[in-house]
Amino acid sequence: MATTTANQQPIVPAKSGKLKRILIIAIGAIVLLGAGAGGAYFLLGKSGHASKPAPPPPVFFPLDSLTVNLQADDGIMHYLRVGLTLKLKEEKAQAALTERMPEIRSRVLLILSAKHPEDLATIDGKRKLAAELRSAVESIASTPDHPVHVDDVLFTEFVVQ
Repeated sequence: MATTTANQQPIVPAKSGKLKRILIIAIGAIVLLGAGAGGAYFLLGKSGHASKPAPPPPVFFPLDSLTVNLQADDGIMHYLRVGLTLKLKEEKAQAALTERMPEIRSRVLLILSAKHPEDLATIDGKRKLAAELRSAVESIASTPDHPVHVDDVLFTEFVVQ
């Protein structure tokens, strides 16, 4: 019996190069996905924690409705019925306004009764009136130690007749 050693070839897997290539690509993809997920978590998670807390909701302080006679050049009696709400940033300002309410109402009545119906007919006239009322209320309620800031004067009722 003769054996042929010339025909025998060493057994080497032919796919070992392909297997290494697939393994390297898979590991690279996993590393890239992990880095992307980590970066997204860091950026999105960081922005959620670093943002400023939401400001507290405003305090709305309604005043009683006021009715005043308006200045008239045409000889006809005109009056204004107005409802006001003050928009404040904090409740401490509301306490300061409540303490000075008789003075505030008096000043508001004087300001309103000095107006002409024509002054209040336009949107700009109403905006100017709101700004004038806001500064008057702030000046009455503020003290050197505790300034009161009124964000806005809102009209809840406005009838000129």
